Amino acid sequence: MKKTFIFLLGLVFHNFFSQNYTQYVNPFIGTGGHGHTFPGATVPFGMVQLSPDTRIDGSWDGCSGYHYSDSVIYGFSHTHLNGTGVSDYGDIMLMPTMGTPSLQTKEYSSKFSHKNEKATAGFYSVKLDKNNINVRLTTTERVGYHEYTFNKAGNANIILDLNHRDKLLEGEVKIIDDKTIEVLRRSEAWATNQYIYARIEFSRPMKISKKEVNGQQDGNIFTGTRLALAFSTTVKKGEKINVKVALSPTSYEGAEKNMLAEGKSNDFEAVRKQADEKWNRELSKIEVKSEDKNKLTVFYTALYHIFTQPNIAMDTDGKYRGRDNKIHTAENFGYYSVFSLWDTFRGAHPLMTLIDRKRTSDFINTFIKQYEQGGKLPVWELASNETECMIGYHAVSVIADAMAKGIKGFDYEKAFEASKNSAMLDIFGLDAYKHNNFISIDDEHESVSKTLEYAYDDWCIAQMAKILGKKEDYQYFMKRSQNWKNLYNPKNGFMQARKNGNWYSPFDPREVNNNYTEGNSWHYSYFVPQDIPGLISAHGGKAEFEKFIDGIFSAPDTTTGREQVDITGLIGQYAQGNEPSHHIAYLYNYVDKPQKTDEKIKFILDNFYKNSPDGLIGNEDCGQMSAWYILSSMGIYSVTPGLPVWETTTPYFDEIIIHLEDGSTRTITKNTGKAELRKLGFENIQPAKDFKYSEQTAAPVISADRLFDFSTQVEITSLNPNDKVYYTTQEEGESNGKKSFKTYKEPFTISKTTQVLAYSERNKEKSAVVIARFNKRPNHWDINVNSTVNPQYTAGSKFALIDGIKGATNWRKGEWQGYQGQDFEAVIDFKSPQQIRKISSTYLQDSRAWILAPKKVEYYASMDGKSYILMKTLENNIDPKDEKVQIENFVTDLLPTEARFVKVKAYCFGKLPAWHQGAGGDAYIFIDEISIN
Repeated sequence: MKKTFIFLLGLVFHNFFSQNYTQYVNPFIGTGGHGHTFPGATVPFGMVQLSPDTRIDGSWDGCSGYHYSDSVIYGFSHTHLNGTGVSDYGDIMLMPTMGTPSLQTKEYSSKFSHKNEKATAGFYSVKLDKNNINVRLTTTERVGYHEYTFNKAGNANIILDLNHRDKLLEGEVKIIDDKTIEVLRRSEAWATNQYIYARIEFSRPMKISKKEVNGQQDGNIFTGTRLALAFSTTVKKGEKINVKVALSPTSYEGAEKNMLAEGKSNDFEAVRKQADEKWNRELSKIEVKSEDKNKLTVFYTALYHIFTQPNIAMDTDGKYRGRDNKIHTAENFGYYSVFSLWDTFRGAHPLMTLIDRKRTSDFINTFIKQYEQGGKLPVWELASNETECMIGYHAVSVIADAMAKGIKGFDYEKAFEASKNSAMLDIFGLDAYKHNNFISIDDEHESVSKTLEYAYDDWCIAQMAKILGKKEDYQYFMKRSQNWKNLYNPKNGFMQARKNGNWYSPFDPREVNNNYTEGNSWHYSYFVPQDIPGLISAHGGKAEFEKFIDGIFSAPDTTTGREQVDITGLIGQYAQGNEPSHHIAYLYNYVDKPQKTDEKIKFILDNFYKNSPDGLIGNEDCGQMSAWYILSSMGIYSVTPGLPVWETTTPYFDEIIIHLEDGSTRTITKNTGKAELRKLGFENIQPAKDFKYSEQTAAPVISADRLFDFSTQVEITSLNPNDKVYYTTQEEGESNGKKSFKTYKEPFTISKTTQVLAYSERNKEKSAVVIARFNKRPNHWDINVNSTVNPQYTAGSKFALIDGIKGATNWRKGEWQGYQGQDFEAVIDFKSPQQIRKISSTYLQDSRAWILAPKKVEYYASMDGKSYILMKTLENNIDPKDEKVQIENFVTDLLPTEARFVKVKAYCFGKLPAWHQGAGGDAYIFIDEISIN
């Protein structure tokens, strides 16, 4: 009986894993539009992503190296990013050609047609039209397999171009024998110091027929920062050349070991079949039943995209390159790379806690090692480089979610230590956040988004502390998690930036500006996942909050302010194409309107995910766009990662069967109850003991004219009508002696430059002290600007140019005026003739942001405002290629000159040149202060 049971169980598992799920994978989904995916061959979480490159210009829609609208292939490289918004990778590029070899991109590239192109899970093929060459690609985790069929007889070439796509910092090619070479490619792009070693083995002897080397040539070793070689042989019609490429992040020895472990086979079809089996094994974790083949294709391609990354980043012997750029060995865990955490903490990682707990613990062990070897948890880690892209410290969300769901296999105490370290740093506005309980525009750009996301991350750390019984840490971080209250404007219900103690104005919730990350106030005003009941209460209850959710879906579907390419898939202001909106439709559940959640989710599933190249409504973002689809179609979503519960909606498919790692299954149908869905996969999790914590009192708002002529009235308003407000003032020149705070009763008037300090208090809990400075104008001049300021960069008014308040290098704080594609010209009127002895104007350069110092600056004088005399011309000496953010003061001493009017003219750099990533675009002039003595 026992033997019969085991046999039947084995038969069940055989049938389960042998089902063909890869037939529903279409790697071309997302390669068009703005999906930024790639169609090439890879295996689940593999180091190799072997794919064609049709874009080498670093363009936004070419971030993955491929776009479906293109018709030219430049080569086949071994690393690619899946759906990111920044370009990188494209390492170790090979390209087969025929005839006389060329190392020029335009010469070795080839036209192709989609009718001769095929992509499946783990496989890619295409016909190169120029020389009638058939290319087939497949992979293991660390080895890429190429098969080139030359359909004409003649001289066959394989081009190796190490200058492909990004900047080569250090290249080396070592000829081992006539069939084997080794390659080092150290490059700079998004990851500023990326190492890739490769071992390349040809199936037949090849000779170097052409080379471009700007470094040393020592026997069979070639080095340089310009490095390309052609390897050639004679072929008959229909003859094949196979190439195997093993990658390693550590060394030549690592690449050789990886080749020995995974590159022994010379049977391309066997390797292809093995890749297909690996994909089936992963995809079979979720069985979906539907009569609609397109829906099945969208679902399993979404799952495929989720399993494309993070990527294993260690050799077969466990060696990896750490964040300290040293070689380490992973003990009993897999070390990974490519963590797009701002995106993936929301849905992709919570999904992994359900279907891949072991890999989740591997990810967290990787985080811990990056903390130990790099000083902090990853934010957006790429190839052992911290890019510091995006905001927050969302690795703590992944850790807290895993701990809350009982996932083991990593050191909880060390994970908590690393998480707390990230929260206690003094970078990216955290210093102001810790002291003031929010970030203002004066402190840091993207201040609203950072405050809100830090507050959620702090809640995550509090949950870890609760699990570990750390009462004081729990109370500290729970209080910090309430920092969102300081940016919630009770008058309009939006999360609004604060500047100089006051609300930033003018305020338009649709405006995309530097106060938000890839979004606007509509997108961020719902991001309090750690305290949704508190947010509902702030709005005045469920009925009012329901109206506010309705508002985002019914608002005009156009944004104002800066153009933001990431904001796509708009329903009103809801943007499915970017992550900040992903949880919003589920908030209807919190106001007892689940039918509205169902309606919105079904609309998005029906309309924004298609079986076509442009089938993704926005960037795939390393699996997050697809994770939203997978979770939502199953009827669940993680609104608050860190809680072992799901928010729910009606399942999209007739039946879904989830196979968990412990061997159990969960079956979902359209009739599955909400209570069952909420605890799906985590039914036996017991909550940790709660500790009491104090409520935070929000800081008051101080309003007055920031720049005034003679006097201004100061008004201080608490954000809660039950709070008491206390304040003190300090006039300019007044001694810094400690002054006592007094009760605020009514507005008061100041007539000197004054600093006002205030705080609120409720139930003996004091808010942070808010500080505002109001400046009496240093002069009574007038200024007329004859150029058109960009509405994003006005610095408040034209008087910002002569107010004595100087901008810092972080121009996103809003103290600079910006003028794009035009010269700057302004005329200052002293109101009466004055003696001029010295004049200066200050400009900013941030080349990457298109802000370049003016070519030259001219100063003119006039008595009547009509006839001007040129006093001085100053030439710019800053190299436009210098990417350091810097301030340059164009200052000159003058012979005493009497004038009533002074004209300042700064000449724009003009069109961005070919070497710039924004080539052809219009450069900005950023000017702040004009000073005249």
